[in-house]
Amino acid sequence: MPKPIFVAATRQHTGKTTVSLALMKGLKRRFERVGFIKPVGQQHIPVKNEAGEEIRVDKDVQVMKEYFALHHLNYADMSPVIIPRGYTSRYIDGDKSMYEAQVEAIQGAFQRVEDSSETVLVEGTGHVGVGSIVELSNARAAKLVGAEVVLVANGGLGKAFDELEMNRQLFAQEGVPIAGVVLNKVMPDKVDMIREKMGKVLMERWGVPLLGAVTDLPVLGRASLHELQKVLGAKLISGEKFSSLDYNLTDAFLVTTGLRRFLNRAFQSNARKVWKRPLFVTHSTRDDLVLGFLAHHQKMMSKQGGQFDGEDDWAGAMVVSTGTSAAWPDVDADHADEPEALLPYLKEMAAHTDAPILVTNLGTMDSLTQIKGHTGKHNIHAIARLEAAIEHYEPQINLDALLQ
Repeated sequence: MPKPIFVAATRQHTGKTTVSLALMKGLKRRFERVGFIKPVGQQHIPVKNEAGEEIRVDKDVQVMKEYFALHHLNYADMSPVIIPRGYTSRYIDGDKSMYEAQVEAIQGAFQRVEDSSETVLVEGTGHVGVGSIVELSNARAAKLVGAEVVLVANGGLGKAFDELEMNRQLFAQEGVPIAGVVLNKVMPDKVDMIREKMGKVLMERWGVPLLGAVTDLPVLGRASLHELQKVLGAKLISGEKFSSLDYNLTDAFLVTTGLRRFLNRAFQSNARKVWKRPLFVTHSTRDDLVLGFLAHHQKMMSKQGGQFDGEDDWAGAMVVSTGTSAAWPDVDADHADEPEALLPYLKEMAAHTDAPILVTNLGTMDSLTQIKGHTGKHNIHAIARLEAAIEHYEPQINLDALLQ
């Protein structure tokens, strides 16, 4: 059996999970039963285990198990330790038994995964030092399962290598070897140069290969309406069939103009740009803008024969804010927490047209800030994005060099 492969990143949002997806796809081509475990999880979700009971696991575990049909694995073994709110404080005030329980949970779960698999892929959490406060950094977790590490960093030379070296030192302290490096989000016009230069320095100084220099995939910077529901604490009151579509968060706009200007700038063919999947943010008191959006949606669905998920199809969505933004200077403090409900008539219209409308209690400015600041993450509801990521990444990562 090959040694376990531990995927770690130099920082958050480097594409660690995407690289893990690509490696899992490659391993599935070579082995019938591939194991997966995320020893320490921070962002966890409820799932039904094999007995039909609800348990909480790391969100990436659900993606791996369901997308790759890892039926030979149990959910509990794939996500042995999760860090809920308040866990760190309890750990600091606790005794040594908490650490021993963590170690036992990880090593026991890993052994069961390994026993039922031909090879095992392990995914870390955040950057290499994450988890150190509870004595379970990525480096420590990798040591506990006897893995070799694939380090993922964002593309470049100097800055990327500096980050790689700093993170490598943490693994070195635990005696964990680096098996290879993947550079992510490399500028297309610099791929060949990066492969040559970084490949040379890694081999000369570390004796490990550059496994891949992967160009950016714009779709991974987008978010589905399903994700935005959670980000905004919103409810999708209509247009459920649009919930898995990916929306470019740079195409999110706060609409405060009059209806005529809104219709002209957002929808007319003579506009400087026609957005296929815009995200309009407006307040629930702007009944005219909501009606204008609903009318245009109905028109476009009729024109497109009900189609909405093609590359050239229009599929705009609207976020309706019913509250007030925290920093808005003219808010009456006595009424700041009283949301302005969307009119029942407009809710009926939304249901009739089946337009994608999200309603949130946040204010418009806070809603837009949350949208713009969100980083899209993989989830089992966004299959098209998962497939696009795997198709893009897998051919650009040299798994054979890793398995040698």
